[in-house]
Amino acid sequence: MEETAPLAGAPVALPGDSRGTTQTGVRLYNERLILSLIRRHRSLGKVEIARLTGLSTQTTTVIINRLEADGLLLAGEPQRGRIGQPSVPYSLNPDGAFGLGLMIGRRSSDLVLMDFTAGIRARRRMIYSFPAPEEIMAFAEREMPGLVAELPEAQHGRISGIGVAMPFELWNWEADLQTPPGALDKWRDFNVAAELSRRFAPWPVRVCNDATSACAAELTFAAGAAYRDFAYFYIGAFIGGGIVLNGSLFPGRSGNAGALGSMPIMRREENGETSLQQLIRTASIYQLERRVIAAGQRGTDIWLSPDDWSSFADPLEAWIAAAAEALAQAVAALLAVIDFEAVIIDGAFPVDVRRRLVERTNEHWARMDRQGLTDAAVVEGSIGRDARAIGGAALPLLAAFARDYDVLFKD
Repeated sequence: MEETAPLAGAPVALPGDSRGTTQTGVRLYNERLILSLIRRHRSLGKVEIARLTGLSTQTTTVIINRLEADGLLLAGEPQRGRIGQPSVPYSLNPDGAFGLGLMIGRRSSDLVLMDFTAGIRARRRMIYSFPAPEEIMAFAEREMPGLVAELPEAQHGRISGIGVAMPFELWNWEADLQTPPGALDKWRDFNVAAELSRRFAPWPVRVCNDATSACAAELTFAAGAAYRDFAYFYIGAFIGGGIVLNGSLFPGRSGNAGALGSMPIMRREENGETSLQQLIRTASIYQLERRVIAAGQRGTDIWLSPDDWSSFADPLEAWIAAAAEALAQAVAALLAVIDFEAVIIDGAFPVDVRRRLVERTNEHWARMDRQGLTDAAVVEGSIGRDARAIGGAALPLLAAFARDYDVLFKD
């Protein structure tokens, strides 16, 4: 099948193998390919879809009609051009499918119901000093029925499953979280997927690293789709990250690619001395929490007021200064390995804090010795504190409706 170059200004195909095929037995792939293209471009007409996939107009029409009949696509108002029949744009139907997401963080958990276009229909939140598996399972079991009840009963069958976004090896972080000794040991042998499957069968359950989930959400549903290659920082209680290459999430051979919080950076101590430490011990919110407590305020207010940190003015300014300097060093290290188009910074903090942090990071980055490095845009993420929960809720949706290699993890 002969490929044609995209027209100037026209939508472009997905990175990687985005060509369709009319061979028998690949109907599912073609459906997923078209859904992925429409998600990427928000809306597309049949002619554009046929051109981007290489499928015939007739085959494209059959697939579009089937997806519309299944409730996954919505037809828009016909768009009249200069000649020919008006083009009908198709977009994803928000009510076409739903995912349930459980974000297990080091200071809080979120349970969300998300629609097919990443809209959060309902949420429940739990805040704690440290995550205990039995308490989080009780939280999910208690709140899940009310969450699902937010949907009309006729739509319950459109729930694709449960996705869990959580840090791996939680027991390794007791010292940094200042938990009682052994408080996190239960996570060593606790199988989250199995426990949730037992409670919420027959929904499938999938588990992914929390920062990787956030990166996937930025790539799939937000501004990250504009870049073929980017590094991603997500700043929660601990900072983590993800890597996107050629438009796809890159998990690495062990699934641990993008462990950016473990990057070594030079940290400036209050006495003026410097020491080599991991990024996680400077640019994480738990460090801000400690500064807030040292200033005589309640550290828990950070998690209770996730959209307004104006009452933490002095500790917050000091934390932003230290975190931005550390992030600029991390940006330089990343670009020495891969010439990313962009470095995206997001996190579980108010929008104005994200803006200030990115601005200060760019200021430090501009003053660094960048000889031999290809420049990259250091920009804000576009989802914020919901990125991990959205990434988790997306796992069952990606498994059911994305191209096979867009699915992060399979059972």
